[in-house]
Amino acid sequence: MGEMSSLQAVRALARMSRLLERASGDVSLAHYRVLAAVADGDERASLVASRLALGKPTISASVDALCRRGLLLREDVAHDQRVTALRLTAAGEDLLRETEAAMTERLDAVLARMPRGADSLAALARLGTGLDRLANERLAAR
Repeated sequence: MGEMSSLQAVRALARMSRLLERASGDVSLAHYRVLAAVADGDERASLVASRLALGKPTISASVDALCRRGLLLREDVAHDQRVTALRLTAAGEDLLRETEAAMTERLDAVLARMPRGADSLAALARLGTGLDRLANERLAAR
């Protein structure tokens, strides 16, 4: 991979993140990432932190804020009193669905203006797979 194409990709991703952020309404991208990780099945804050490559204090602050807003719930885990599970509330599920619809609309608008937009969409999905693998490797190295 050439340095210029990697640099162009980084800059494009940074610009795209701004478009997604504007589409996310009253939820920050950081809070969106936490909600999405919980929706994907990461029930423990430590797993969310690992997946998102964030420190536990950062995740704790986000989880606290999302709980105060009524978007997330902490629940005790029956077999381990040291652990709490995170779960989206109905309001959290609704907000996540609305946010993702708005973000998808923005992404689709960009892809519609690209040659071979469907190929780019598939590449972005593969990027997600690569990010997941990197997070799993970091977790395994601990």
